[in-house]
Formats: sequence, structure tokens, C-alpha cells
Amino acid sequence: MDALASTLAATLRPAPLTGLRVLDLSRVLAGPWAGQMLADLGADVVKVEQPGRGDDTRSWGPPYLKDADGRDTAEAAYFQCANRNKRSLCIDLAAPEGQALVRKLAAESDVLLENFKLDGLKQYGLDAASLLALNPRLVYCSITGFGQDGPYAARAGYDFLIQGMGGLMSITGVPDGQPGAGPQKVGVAQTDILTGLYATIAVQAALAERERSGLGQHIDLALLDVQVAALGNQAANYLCGGKVPQRMGNAHPNIVPYQDFPTADGDMILAIGNDGQFSRFCAVAGHPEWAQDERFATNPQRVAHRAVLIPLMRQTTVMRTTAEWISAFEAQAVPCGPVNRIDQVFADPQVVARGLKVEMPHPTAGTVALVANPVRLSGSPVQYRLPPPLLGQHTDEVLQQWLGLDGAEIDGLRERKVV
Repeated sequence: MDALASTLAATLRPAPLTGLRVLDLSRVLAGPWAGQMLADLGADVVKVEQPGRGDDTRSWGPPYLKDADGRDTAEAAYFQCANRNKRSLCIDLAAPEGQALVRKLAAESDVLLENFKLDGLKQYGLDAASLLALNPRLVYCSITGFGQDGPYAARAGYDFLIQGMGGLMSITGVPDGQPGAGPQKVGVAQTDILTGLYATIAVQAALAERERSGLGQHIDLALLDVQVAALGNQAANYLCGGKVPQRMGNAHPNIVPYQDFPTADGDMILAIGNDGQFSRFCAVAGHPEWAQDERFATNPQRVAHRAVLIPLMRQTTVMRTTAEWISAFEAQAVPCGPVNRIDQVFADPQVVARGLKVEMPHPTAGTVALVANPVRLSGSPVQYRLPPPLLGQHTDEVLQQWLGLDGAEIDGLRERKVV
């Protein structure tokens, strides 16, 4: 480590949420994503799981992590993506003693995350009203498909279902009338991930408000609400213009040219956001006259005449390779890029330079490769303290640290199958 690096390391402060206790009763993706974000930012996140089974995603494989001999472990790759920096504690919520343990843990917590169905925890006395009465400073975050009220509140909600109901699939995919047309989901569980991020924001907002009021509160987050909110400019286009947005493939409803184009050896993206960039594109492409054509000179005109312009551009872009175009366009500050596969993403020099792949020691796999947290804090950075936990790995540790139970008491709970 050089002198500058040593100086910087010495001046770093603890991660922002150091000292915060989070009880994570959530499963699958939206809730665990929020829990991992809070954990990455320094919170002590304890993941409560069902004994013998755990989070559903533990079995969502293949692929599974491999051990030193190349054999599958019991750890599914899916589980690894949302459970870093957490400790796993197994408790049987159906057992009265298990419910009592969770209440004691909640009394020692700052935040509780859960994504049970509406009133799913009420039968155990673990609902928001019960735990806020026990711990008025608790920030209790509920994530459901449709929220705590409304005609759909009791329904189960899943990302794929919500992408359809929330309008995303109506604007994603090949345009109607073309081969392959029809509704299309996004290639990852986008609504779940966005809900996890909204939950992280909401929790931190509630904690900031607690500094003034001294009180916690109940956060009601719904996948459907998040997906509708995340329609962004497409929702604004409808609400302001009254026209229902349609699927446009990779084209943009408000900007032209802003889509994929074929090349001699594949495809590339052109993301031209203003008239100056379009003029420079035309010069590089060998068609400076397009920038002077009244049909194409301004973005509103290009949007109006996209059916004419885009075929002309496609006839031109197929004449060179992707690499040749990118080199020529980047030299003239025309926004462009390749359409990378996931393996190409992690080999990309910029991705490598930014350290977006991290490796952590793992108790059964030796090491586990994970995607880094993209949040960069100069004075109190994200820390990678713990790999995604084995099921129940920290049960004794958490019960000792949070509740002060001794070994004999924990052994008794285990004999009675409470933990």
C-alpha cells in the first residue's frame, strides 16, 4: 500500500449504518435486496429463516456454488445475489416459543423487513401494530404485491405478474405487427429489485425522521405501486398526452435515433440525445446531408419521420463492423456501444476498472464471486464483511449477542426444534 492509500485508509470512517440492527424476515428478492443494501451500508442484518429449509431461493438452482473438488454445494447462485453481509438465524415462527424469540429480537431492533402476505404475521403477534406497541422506535417495513389496502390487498404478488399488471410488458418487446410481437418481461426481476431499492430509501427516510420524533413507523410498500411509479416518462407521456404507449422494441418514444442498429458483424447501440450529436453521426456515417434535411434536422422532426430515417441508417450501419463504428463514433463524441453478453460485461475494461466483481471467502465453496455494490462513498465506503450465510450459520451467535442467551438455553431451544 502506497503512502496515499495508507493515508486514505486511515481517514475512512465506519460505514454509514454501522450500529443499526435490522431483523430481516423477508424471502426471495425484493425484501432481501433491501436487507443486503442496508447490510452493505454497515447495518447488522439478521436473516430469520425457517429451520431445515430457509429462504426459497436457497433451492432455486442450478447453478449452485462448487466446492474445491468441483461438486455442487447446497448453495444456489440465486440466493447469493441478495444475501451478502447478513447473518442467518433459524427460528420456527409457527412455534409459540419461536414467536416469542422474534418479539424479543424485534424489541432490540431498529428495523424489521417482511414480505409475508397481508396479515400473514398477525396470527403470530408479529404484525406492525403488535411490534410497534412493543418497540415504538421500530421501523417496520412490509413488502407485498398490492399493499395493505385496496381490492387486491389479499392477493399474492410476483414480479412477473406485476410486470404485466403494472404496464411494463405492454411497452416491452417487438412492436405489434412484426415477427415475434407480443408482451415481454424484462430479463431480470426488475420490479422486485426496484421495490428493494425503494424499501431501502423508505427505511432510511423513516430512520432520519425518527431522529426528530423518537418514533418508528410502518412502511407499506407494494410491488404494483413501485412498478407503476417506475413507468417514468412512459406514464408521463400517457398522463400528459392521452395516447397509450405501445411496444417499440428497442426504439425510444421521444428520441430518434436511440436504439439498436445492425452492423457487419452484429449489433450496436446508438443513443443520440441531441441535434449536435446527430450532426456528428451523419458526418461519420458519410451522410452529412441528413443533418440538413428538414425532416431530420431536429429531434421532433426525426421522431415524426422515424419510419423514413431509421431504414436509411440501417442500410448504412451494416457496412462496417461494430468495433469500427464504435471507434469512429467515440472519436467524435457520438454516444454508442456494443450489445454485450454477461461474460463480455464482466470482461469489459471499464467494469473491471470499477471493481464490479468481488470475491469473498465462503465456508463451503472456498470463494464466492458477487456483484459489487455500485454505491461509492468517499469517507465511509461499503464494506464486504460476510459472504451470503449458510442456513442457520449464526443462530447461536445472534441469540447470544442480541438476547444474551447462554449455550444451555440455546441447546434447549434446539432440542425443542424452536431454532
